[in-house]
Amino acid sequence: MSEAPAQERKANPFKAFLSGGFGGICNVLSGHPLDTIKVRLQTMPRPAPGQAPLYTGTFDCAAKTIKNEGVRGLYKGMSAPLTGVAPIFALCFAGYALGKRVQQTGENTKLTYSQIAIAGSFSGLMSTIITAPGERIKCLLQVQQASGGERKYKGMMDTAVQLYKEGGIRSVYKGSCATLLRDLPANAFYFLAYEYIQDKAKEQTGSEKISVTSTIFAGGAAGIAYWLVGMPADVLKSRLQTAPAGTYPKGVRSVFKDLMRRDGPLALYRGVTPIMLRAFPANAACFFGIELANDAFDAIAALF
Repeated sequence: MSEAPAQERKANPFKAFLSGGFGGICNVLSGHPLDTIKVRLQTMPRPAPGQAPLYTGTFDCAAKTIKNEGVRGLYKGMSAPLTGVAPIFALCFAGYALGKRVQQTGENTKLTYSQIAIAGSFSGLMSTIITAPGERIKCLLQVQQASGGERKYKGMMDTAVQLYKEGGIRSVYKGSCATLLRDLPANAFYFLAYEYIQDKAKEQTGSEKISVTSTIFAGGAAGIAYWLVGMPADVLKSRLQTAPAGTYPKGVRSVFKDLMRRDGPLALYRGVTPIMLRAFPANAACFFGIELANDAFDAIAALF
């Protein structure tokens, strides 16, 4: 990949914070049902010899969830990401803007794609402080009752309170290292893909104006790039965060060894079908929301 310029105006972390929060809400509203299916496929128990697996695939999981829990079952756990998504995406995009800003020596400094990737990784580092506990709560709510078991958690706040009572703040933040293992490289490719495609679109049109079509395509492609890189770590994270206390004494390393021994390398991409089906529309909606918010902020600023 060439080191072509990718950014002209100096990044504004505060503006990115606000627009990122709005974009995150668009992402969750459009993609949560497929995220629920992904987590259930990733965490379903290994079938006993001679028994069929709990789910045979994406559509079987969706059908069984709707049959047993209704359509609302696909939206289980949405309160956690929806409540936390604004600050998560706000911090993510603010971290990305800050990562770009510290590398820009002047107002019109153009960043290389390597610098864009570095800024993207920094965004994952900033957002993990909220992402990790939010993912922990979301995953627990998504998998409960998946196999007909007892409903342990009543909702987002009840889950957080029970986790804290069981093991303190460490229990709430269980899986933080796995979240970082996913987000540092995945965020780098996420923002890199978006910026690269938008640059190529501008070259084709000869205009610096970002079109709706290029935003939708670049945002969707960025989501796919994120999950191609981050999927293995996400599988490890989901299994770690939903396992009973003491199951994996060495954290993500224990999960990895157990998964390789029992299921092999392909298990690292378990749930890839629903997440890829979700990745394009959810992230297209996210970046469309962000660009829409940016346009609104620019219009407001022009009035003063």
